[in-house]
Amino acid sequence: MSIKVEYVSKIYGDQKALDSISFETGKQRIVGFLGPNGAGKSTTMKILAGLLPPTTGSCYIHDVSVQHDPLKAKKTIGFLPENNPLYLDMYVREILSFGANTHRIKNKSRHIDDVIIQTGLLTEQHKKLHQLSKGYRQRVGLAMCILHDPAVLILNEPTTGLDPNQILEIRALIKMLGKEKTVLLSTHIMQEVEAICDEVIILNQGKIQDHFSLDDMSQRYPKLSLEEIFVRLTK
Repeated sequence: MSIKVEYVSKIYGDQKALDSISFETGKQRIVGFLGPNGAGKSTTMKILAGLLPPTTGSCYIHDVSVQHDPLKAKKTIGFLPENNPLYLDMYVREILSFGANTHRIKNKSRHIDDVIIQTGLLTEQHKKLHQLSKGYRQRVGLAMCILHDPAVLILNEPTTGLDPNQILEIRALIKMLGKEKTVLLSTHIMQEVEAICDEVIILNQGKIQDHFSLDDMSQRYPKLSLEEIFVRLTK
């Protein structure tokens, strides 16, 4: 078990953003986390990343409670939020050095060199972030996520706003990372899920509608595409 969510609810005033959701994922799996806007995906991801407390329920990353031992849990998590907040006046290597210092990484130069190569930033490493295309900024965000070698990546719509070539490049990178890490990936692109994910969780109005392996999809939903399944479960 890599990620475990037990009866998590989140209430804002009179609005219930999450309604007692529970799910588990295995290790080294890429999990598509799907749902319409307002379904509760971002809220769930923020709770898992330790940025937002649940109203009720518990979350675990590799058997470590996010609520009771947040520092230990966060050491095993790399989180890329939807808006990918970066300091645009910093250089690529500079922001990675900043991240390495935050995580107190030993041999940080070697780690920075490794993630620059891994995320394809070699030709851009001496540029300022505001000089980069959105695709390369997403690569920097992913580099920041994996700098401390976390076991779990939580990625909120990492390909939004990218052109088709950039999307393919980021997908390939996520697919490669999924060979060694568990990836929880939020996206609205069904083709993306089918291309890189091992399993799917569909959320609607704060509730889990289904959780299944893509290998079992044809038996579970005969003759239906993933898009048709999504519509059926969320309409």
